[in-house]
Amino acid sequence: MLGRFTVRLSDDGSGTFGVWDGAVNGWRVTNLERAAAEQLKTDLDLQFNAHGPRPADEVRTVDPAQRVEHLTAWESGELDAWVRDGGQWLGRVRDRDGHIAWIPQDNLRQAAPEAP
Repeated sequence: MLGRFTVRLSDDGSGTFGVWDGAVNGWRVTNLERAAAEQLKTDLDLQFNAHGPRPADEVRTVDPAQRVEHLTAWESGELDAWVRDGGQWLGRVRDRDGHIAWIPQDNLRQAAPEAP
């Protein structure tokens, strides 16, 4: 279940962010910059589903990360991991601004090589 973890504003008034675990209804970590919280959230999505640790055959890392394009106007990004969730494979893609999203496999394609 992707969506178990969410990035929220920390509740201590510090203006920082944290990762909330919906399965245990509590914080995993607080006092992070937003980008670090987003990265940790997706790292936890790779490790856990709604019931606990994700089976190893449901996760594949891509090393080195590959340039891909996704269906939203075929924007480019960098794919660094796959997770099987709900019977489909989703790729973890970081766009040029550093935002991370889970994109269905059918909506991804390998990007054209960059010009020299």
